[in-house]
Amino acid sequence: MDIVLMMYTRNNPSCAEPLFEQNNSLNVNFNTSKKTVWIIHGYRPMGSTPKWLQNFLKVLLNHEDLNVIVVDWNRGATTFIYNRAVKNIRKVAATLGTYIQILLNHGATLDNFHFIGMSLGAHVSGFVGKIFQGQLGRITGLDPAGPKFSGQPCDLRLDYTDAKFVDVIHSDINDFHAGSCVDCDNFKEKSCPRLGYQAELWKDVLKERKEKRFLRTTVFLDTTATKPFCSYYFVLSITVLDNNMKNGYITFKLLNQLGMVEESRVYEKNRSFYQLQEVKILAQFSNDVVNISGIGLGYFQRSNWQCFQYNYNIHRVMVQSLTYPERPPLCIYNFVLKGNEELFLNPSTCTSGFGL
Repeated sequence: MDIVLMMYTRNNPSCAEPLFEQNNSLNVNFNTSKKTVWIIHGYRPMGSTPKWLQNFLKVLLNHEDLNVIVVDWNRGATTFIYNRAVKNIRKVAATLGTYIQILLNHGATLDNFHFIGMSLGAHVSGFVGKIFQGQLGRITGLDPAGPKFSGQPCDLRLDYTDAKFVDVIHSDINDFHAGSCVDCDNFKEKSCPRLGYQAELWKDVLKERKEKRFLRTTVFLDTTATKPFCSYYFVLSITVLDNNMKNGYITFKLLNQLGMVEESRVYEKNRSFYQLQEVKILAQFSNDVVNISGIGLGYFQRSNWQCFQYNYNIHRVMVQSLTYPERPPLCIYNFVLKGNEELFLNPSTCTSGFGL
């Protein structure tokens, strides 16, 4: 199978160069002492170039001075028969294994290799890792292909034993929206949790938790639609004093120190609240609100056939930053929330004993 290796560095960020010269000597721009990122595309039924590739290259090289190798196996991935492309990935992995051995002979090290595979490319990366007995530095699987791989034994798909550090990013966000969040205390001094490409920084933390054994963990990341794509998360905790709140949805806003309202994206909007039961709701903001001057809260009924308005006695509302858990939580105590109306109140520091 015809496989092309296209090399990019900061010396040639826009125009690819061959990794090897005609006499099999290494391209002079390839630095064996630097980290090498291998990008492997997935199933391409129409044979088109991935739209994300050029921007991905730009971001990688801006972020870090490294070697980037784009693996073009379009001849094997371009087919309307998905199973045919699946059969080709072992051939691709075997060919890459041969090229990698040449790089090792030139002084490169497996520990400096980071494979990033999309769809079928994730499993190609896994098979390359198996060739080298799991000694690759890192494999990142981006939405690994499911058909023909899900539920298969570990030797037939990407597995966490295929590299020293394996992270897989799925775009299925149901667990995250359910509030199954990760503890990011180790990285709380930064504006964004260290996930995605920077998830490698978790390695030392995980090693501290369990030495000399494979350790698997689940973390979640979510992004906004605009740059810099960071999300800021707050947990809203509500305790109702008497009347139950049913068949409605919550609206939640924050007022910053300049008096500007920050809208939130609330996960699991449709919630019921029962007497003296604390309910926690995850909310996403595009901008961080450091000094909160006001909290906007509303509870709106789904049905509009009711001719009267409920009043809800709220015992406590607590807001705490999940992105910066060191910030003290803010609370509002004992107030009446009218149904189908939005209320803005000024919070204060919670009394001792409250927090996430």
